[in-house]
Amino acid sequence: MEDILDLYAEPPDPQRPRVCSDEVPKQLIAETRQPLPAHPGQPERFDYEYRRNGTCYLFMFIDPDASWRHVPVTDRRTKVDFAQQVKWLADERYPTAARIRVVLDNLNTHRPAALYEAFPPDEARRILRRLEFHSTPKHGSWLNLAELEISVFSRQCWDRRIPDIDTLQRETLALENERNAAHATIHWHFTCQEARVRMAHVYPPKAA
Repeated sequence: MEDILDLYAEPPDPQRPRVCSDEVPKQLIAETRQPLPAHPGQPERFDYEYRRNGTCYLFMFIDPDASWRHVPVTDRRTKVDFAQQVKWLADERYPTAARIRVVLDNLNTHRPAALYEAFPPDEARRILRRLEFHSTPKHGSWLNLAELEISVFSRQCWDRRIPDIDTLQRETLALENERNAAHATIHWHFTCQEARVRMAHVYPPKAA
């Protein structure tokens, strides 16, 4: 926990950007009947029947210092998918950064070995030299700022029936662009000092 809190407490460094990352599944659901439109005093109404169109995954990247986020949509959530996303992060988003510090949870796909499954060894090593992973502790995923941004997208875009991946990508990108243009960000204030007081129960007991 303190590793993440120390990272958040550091001043911004463009050569060593901080990026929080997480993934969330989304069930694709289509209507079987045309919804009834809204009118004064009556919200839009949907039939209880629907058609399942499978599941996809949304990767969330947020750089709170740059007020930037990016949300690619994929068909799967495998080690190869994770490796491809962090390669994009290193080569396209931050091609000149010396080191990219990535906060993520302990999911079994979030491992350096994932890059060796996706790319030849020399390419995997090239990418990993520019990445520094910071894992949230078990039961501590709330420390990941990406979860807060996912909550925003869930309320404003993903909390309804979306029939297909193209629609999901289009509407997610619209919200992504809107929040990036508004320079929306997250201001984190919880520190190691506060954690030691408010969460003393998670620390080892003091020696007698």
